[in-house]
Order: sequence, then structure tokens, then C-alpha cells
Amino acid sequence: MGSMMAAIDTAALVDWIRRFRDVIGETREWLTELDSAIGDADHGANMARGMDAVVAKLDSAVPPTVDELLKTVGMTLVSSVGGASGPLYGTLFLRMGMAAGPVDELDAAGLAASLRAGLDGIVARGKAEAGDKTMFDAMAPAVDALDAAIAGGADLAAATAAAADAAAAGRDATEPLVARKGRASYLGERSAGHIDPGAASTTLLFEALARATAESS
Repeated sequence: MGSMMAAIDTAALVDWIRRFRDVIGETREWLTELDSAIGDADHGANMARGMDAVVAKLDSAVPPTVDELLKTVGMTLVSSVGGASGPLYGTLFLRMGMAAGPVDELDAAGLAASLRAGLDGIVARGKAEAGDKTMFDAMAPAVDALDAAIAGGADLAAATAAAADAAAAGRDATEPLVARKGRASYLGERSAGHIDPGAASTTLLFEALARATAESS
């Protein structure tokens, strides 16, 4: 078991958040391009601003427990990101924190349970379903894959890698869809042929998580 990562602690969670911020910064033009096709052309800029604010907050002080850390991330996103993505990503992290509780690390099952709670929060907030062409289409398969991998005995690094792969497949599957929710739904048939920007950034979130767990194992 030695080399396999059994739990993700607050330092590894901060590493995840920083990696997400970095990759959002690197891909902000691409995310904005995706959003200019079917949205308000601000997803990249909004997410970059929000994640910069989150990292600045964590630079000044890292909360000692998982719940405080994730709630801080969530509240910062809600207050600093415009558009639909702020409340949705904010809800994700707030619900994750509430589910995690005042612990200093999460094992694989605990991480999966908190991500499931975050997904449920997004569903409650955005009322999205599979095939609506939203971040749900990347996130739901990712959380399902995480659960399945853990049930099959995978360690955290392997389980989060499976989740990232499932998110990417879900993201790619949004391309032919006609949007049924959000700004893109106003376009009707013209929304087909474009990847959903929210599904794209959600995939980046899970890829950053997979890298964070791989690095610290």
C-alpha cells in the first residue's frame, strides 16, 4: 500500500486548487472561444478571475480543516465570479465542504461522497440533467466513475484518473448536443457542433485533481 495515496489532505487539496487555477489561466482563451460560440464569451475570463481570487485568499491563509478550506473556495468563487459559473462552482465547493466536515483529510470514499454532494448541489441550483449540454454532462460521469473505481478497489490516484477520463468523454459528448439549459439554449439548433464551456472547465477541474493525487502519492 505504501506508495498508493490513501487520503487527500488539506495540502493536497490546495495543490488541486492551484493546479486548477493554473490550467484555467492557460486555457482561458480557449474557454472564452467555446463560450463565444454558444454563450456570453466570458467563461474563461470569469473563471480565471475567480480562481485568481481563490488562490490569493489561500496565499494569505490556508484554513486548517477540509470543510473550511472548501467553503472558503466556494464563497470566494460566489463573490468574485460573474455569470452562471460562479454560483455553480461556488455551490460545488460549498457542498463539498459541508459534506466533508471538520477533518484534516479525506480518504477516497470521503472525497467521492463530497464530490457527489457537490454534484447534487449543482443539480439543485441549475436543474440540469444529462444531455442538457452543461457542466453536468462532464461532472456526473466523472463522479460516477470515481465511485465505480473506488468500489472496485482503486486507490485515489487511479480513481481520480478514471474520473478525469470520464469527464473528458462527457465533455466531448456535449459537442453534437442542442443546449436545453442556460444561455446556450437561446441558440436552439445553432448550439450543436460546439463543446460546452462549462463541461470543458469541469474536465480541467477533474484533470487537476488527478494530477494532484498522482503527485502526492
